[in-house]
Amino acid sequence: MSSVARTPGYLQRKAFPVKLTSRLAWLGLAVYIVYALAQLEVSLERIVGGWPQAVRLLGRMFPPNAQGDKLDLIAQGLLESLQIAVISTFAGVLLSLPLALMAARNLSPAALSAAARVVIAVCRSFHPVIVSILFVKAVGFGALAGVLALVVSTMGFVGKLLAEVLEELDEGQVEAVRATGASFAQVLVMGVMPQVFARFIGLSAYQFDSNLRNSTMVGIVGGGGIGAALFTAYQRFDYDVVLTILILIIALIVLAELLSLGLKKVFR
Repeated sequence: MSSVARTPGYLQRKAFPVKLTSRLAWLGLAVYIVYALAQLEVSLERIVGGWPQAVRLLGRMFPPNAQGDKLDLIAQGLLESLQIAVISTFAGVLLSLPLALMAARNLSPAALSAAARVVIAVCRSFHPVIVSILFVKAVGFGALAGVLALVVSTMGFVGKLLAEVLEELDEGQVEAVRATGASFAQVLVMGVMPQVFARFIGLSAYQFDSNLRNSTMVGIVGGGGIGAALFTAYQRFDYDVVLTILILIIALIVLAELLSLGLKKVFR
């Protein structure tokens, strides 16, 4: 008997069989990317031709400039961005808690869960800049529009992820608390929150970091914060001030990231 005949069937099969559908899918993706690049007029010539202008722009940015009244304006914008991020994160997370509880299919009736998920989907449908434009039209220019836009963004992000965390609960612990005759609120406090609290803190810390970044973008469209100062400096061709603002934004984001890591270690 030959050695091939003695080899079990599952060993004779190829480890990585070739799939025609997979190859066709990759080929179709490659063709579409080439088509999309052509439609968007993205070409190597444009990229290479833009380098001299980019070099001139960078040359006008150095050295950074933060003197006199400009420094005061930048400091005020950074403080306002920080305030927008803190308020919007606190309010958005607070509103996300009941929204996530209603959206969790293992804790709420099907109709209530479906309605809550529609609300979350609506909150997640638009970028904070677009939402900020709507609120600027509604309540006028200033930090209030930025806060409201980031609250909506926070509800969409934290509400969705927290609802998914709630659906992965250990049902045994929840049922054990229910068996004692506990009310719904007591079940949440004793059976649900101990299981999701660490994840909840992590989501909140990440959302604060995200809101701090987004607060610079909503300011460009009138939502207050350092984004307004950045847009003004760009319009005035004060590129050295633009670089100063960008450096300070990066420093602020790094500090927020360190704070987030510290919070995760404390509540882990």
